[in-house]
Amino acid sequence: MKQSKVFFTNLRATPKMNLLQKLEKLVKKAGIEKIDFKGKFAAIKIHFGEPGNLAFLRPNYSKVIVDVIKAQGGKVFLTDCNTLYVGRRKDALEHLDAAYENGYNPFTTGCQIIIGDGLKGTDEAYVPVPSGEYVKEAKIGRAIMDADIVISLNHFKGHELTGFGGALKNIGMGCGSRAGKMEMHSDGKPKVRSKTCVGCGACGKICAHKAITVTGKQAQIDHDICVGCGRCIGICHVNAIAPAWDESNDILNKKIAEYSWAVLHDRPHFHISLVVDVAPFCDCHAENDVPIIPDIGMFASFDPVALDMACADMANQAPVISGSYLAEQLANQGCDGGKQDHFCATHPETNWQMCLDHAEKIGIGTKGYELIEI
Repeated sequence: MKQSKVFFTNLRATPKMNLLQKLEKLVKKAGIEKIDFKGKFAAIKIHFGEPGNLAFLRPNYSKVIVDVIKAQGGKVFLTDCNTLYVGRRKDALEHLDAAYENGYNPFTTGCQIIIGDGLKGTDEAYVPVPSGEYVKEAKIGRAIMDADIVISLNHFKGHELTGFGGALKNIGMGCGSRAGKMEMHSDGKPKVRSKTCVGCGACGKICAHKAITVTGKQAQIDHDICVGCGRCIGICHVNAIAPAWDESNDILNKKIAEYSWAVLHDRPHFHISLVVDVAPFCDCHAENDVPIIPDIGMFASFDPVALDMACADMANQAPVISGSYLAEQLANQGCDGGKQDHFCATHPETNWQMCLDHAEKIGIGTKGYELIEI
């Protein structure tokens, strides 16, 4: 079986080697300096965290990677795309406010922050998906596609729809524009919450396909005309329009893999995952629960599939934290916390293997890996 190299370091520190120094050593050992950064735009894809959540990666980690890239002559920026759901990161202004509130700014990270899909989540590039079965043309934030190099800096944690969120989730879902996220999450079209709608008509004005009409102070979407771009979701100031959220979790995982390939195909990329504060739910939540397992370490690889597989394997070998959401789920399922898939046990309706299997199938990387501890 083909194998990719995944580099790992634990979280032990000494007066001579702190965690930030260990991260720098890790990425250099893993070969990040082999990438030609000189004069190139390098996008570091990261999740800034929804305000109220404290499990997101501290900005100190991103500064390490920024400094390594700048030392190689790269033009580096941190980026993420706007959210599909309503929260503090649904447009670029609120998104930047949220990032700053969580400590991400040019002074703490050493670089600028660019929201990849623009002010309202509509600044997107249409990118062909090599070997795509579910997505032929992914809708990716334009600033991310304008970059020459993609680096993913991932907080590895649980996720209620995909089992866990790692490199592929951070890239695939995270780099999708609002319409892209709509395509991954939904097999249908957006709908109007009639009790919330005030009939202002903003959604109708932004709809390029004239699918929305307002009658009697109530917006209506003609699903025979609607193309599911999601622009109406972003423009509604009373949050009266919502996606269908009706795609199966298995297909969602496969679409995430295909979106990842659209982002990564035909340009240099490198991936870093920190398996710390492994909360049961995504950093998109405005809260974080107690971790389900102890902190494990930091991983880096040129292969995001192998990286996710290595992180999942080591996470599944870790003991379950007593009193955590996972411990409660195991008790409800009649398990003793022994050998089982922690992420499928945390979210029984999910199957994270689908994403990795599909990613391997379409050519992103391999699940086989050689773990090299430094």
